[in-house]
Amino acid sequence: MEYQATTKYIRTSTRKVRLIADAIRGKRVDRAIAILAMTPKIAAEPILKTLLSAIANAKKTVADAHTLGITQIIVMGGPVMKRFHAVSRGMAHAYKKRMTHVKIVIEEKGDQPSSKAGK
Repeated sequence: MEYQATTKYIRTSTRKVRLIADAIRGKRVDRAIAILAMTPKIAAEPILKTLLSAIANAKKTVADAHTLGITQIIVMGGPVMKRFHAVSRGMAHAYKKRMTHVKIVIEEKGDQPSSKAGK
């Protein structure tokens, strides 16, 4: 059975979050937690929280946490805040503060490691 968790409005750009998501995609949950705990990127924290929420959702329905594996990680762009930086001669330069939505789907994999885990 599939279990999922979603985190919205993460104040980090989608590109930075995808780097971390690619590192744990297809791995077993316990291995993914270890990778996220040791990753020095700021984007690892919201992904770890989302993964722990998905595990809690799975435990709620009596699933064994040791047999869970990550099926999908979907990183989507969220809303963008448009801001301006004042520069000389009364002009302004525009920039965007991007947000990200993350959806993690986990599933019971059984005892053998998945074929994607070796990547």
